[in-house]
Amino acid sequence: MRTASNIARHELIGLEIEVVAAKNKSLVGRKGVILDETRDTLKIKEKTKEITMMKNAIVFRTQVGGNTVEIDGSCLAGRPEDRAKGKK
Repeated sequence: MRTASNIARHELIGLEIEVVAAKNKSLVGRKGVILDETRDTLKIKEKTKEITMMKNAIVFRTQVGGNTVEIDGSCLAGRPEDRAKGKK
């Protein structure tokens, strides 16, 4: 079960996110659903297009278990499957 305290160890695909801070200021305020995750990127689907962002360049907000959580993408660095297994 995903919770605010263990979100970094879980699958992110399907989460609705909003970028709240980014090195590239044009990404701030972007909202969408995470479609895919690689070692270094997140791909989100906005209303009409897909956007790929570098994890280490964004901070995003999401809802987990009824709580709002802000996640620094640099904490998610690495392959998703290794992060889920705790191999960081």
